Amino acid sequence: MAPESMLLQGDELCVHYRSADGVVPAVVDVTLRLRAGAFVVLAGPSGSGKSSLLRVLGLIDRPTSGALMIDGRDVLALGDGGRRRLRRARLAYVHQRPVTNLVDDLTAAEQVAFALQSRRLPVAGVHDVLTRFGLAEQASSRPAHLSGGEQQRLAIAMATAVAPSVLLADEPTAELDRHHADGVIAAIAESAAGGQAVVVASHDPEMIAAAHEVVWLHEGRRVA
Repeated sequence: MAPESMLLQGDELCVHYRSADGVVPAVVDVTLRLRAGAFVVLAGPSGSGKSSLLRVLGLIDRPTSGALMIDGRDVLALGDGGRRRLRRARLAYVHQRPVTNLVDDLTAAEQVAFALQSRRLPVAGVHDVLTRFGLAEQASSRPAHLSGGEQQRLAIAMATAVAPSVLLADEPTAELDRHHADGVIAAIAESAAGGQAVVVASHDPEMIAAAHEVVWLHEGRRVA
């Protein structure tokens, strides 16, 4: 595959947090390479560093050390404004808490339309997006009137609709029943097949089975 298809590169990434007991390592020397079309799951027990690593890859947190490149750009050389612009233009991130992804005052249809407009994409397909995720009947509902599972499906619908270069999701099926979880997995796999690089933190065995690569973490380290 051509070098330009490498979308995300992380080298020896480390994340350390300070606590009353001193410095706590959350991610230790993790290296990743994601090309266009990659579908990678970060797996491991709770506290293994999955979410911490995902937040670094999603430009939400800075690593304590290491290097990170997205679309050939040195992310760590960018200021906060540059990181925000790159995140908005090239990434989509689905948080573990569903409501974190949504705007309180917008209906489900307006949420999808807003996501599309923010990437200067046509909004004519909003109904189709909602239908695909079983949310057509909730089109006029605001987040407070959606269940946790519906909120999460809406967040995934928004993220996949904008076709980012890199799609990141933290436990996207945790709030869902098996039927809807399988639909989300299929949508994520389709995003990868369309050329996006996808990184998902998940405990879901079906998500793990669907991935092209599984990165197993234990106490912040990548393990075989």
